[in-house]
Amino acid sequence: MERITIDIVSDVVCPWCYLGKARLELAIAKVQDEVGVDINWRPYRLNPDYPPEGVDQKKALAEKLGGEERVAQAHKRLSDLGREVGINFNFEAIKVGPNTLDAHRLVHWAVTEDREKQDKVVNALFKANFEQGRNVGDHAVLLDIAEAAGLDRAVIGALLASDADRDLIVSEIESAQQMGVNGVPFFIFDQQYAVSGAQTPDVLAGALRDIAKMKAEARAAMN
Repeated sequence: MERITIDIVSDVVCPWCYLGKARLELAIAKVQDEVGVDINWRPYRLNPDYPPEGVDQKKALAEKLGGEERVAQAHKRLSDLGREVGINFNFEAIKVGPNTLDAHRLVHWAVTEDREKQDKVVNALFKANFEQGRNVGDHAVLLDIAEAAGLDRAVIGALLASDADRDLIVSEIESAQQMGVNGVPFFIFDQQYAVSGAQTPDVLAGALRDIAKMKAEARAAMN
């Protein structure tokens, strides 16, 4: 069985990233007997200029999308798509548009233990923001998520109180932008092939099968 590594560039306040995660999981389930998949989560910030305390989410979105009616249309579409993959978007519950730098630091610290803990943290961040309306820029919320994922609460608290890895996260985002990533989610397969946007499970499963086939053929040609 071929193994493929997927680097997913995303932001935890990006609804399309949450949708993309759920669709990718369905795609992986489709090919689980054919392809092994390892996932790395990479940072991106949709709103790097937001202050540490965050902003009024409804006001900021209305300004960004061109009015409350457009926001409502976007939310309805996302809610419909979310239900198809088991996501219960609750946009009304989101009061604060957070600065996500600290959330990305937490995701980074989780993977230093293992990928499973990183995935738990990422999933909990998406769920906290989009389904529970919790402020994922708030250290108390981040500590709850860290502890639930099996990380040491005291260690994470000390790290959050420091500037640890802030520069690393910013430099990773800058590197992604220099590669041409200007929107998320962005999937990079084996550091060679890119898929942009929250594609359907069938498209993602097809990409996994195609890349696995190319890897197998390349290996056979070398023997």
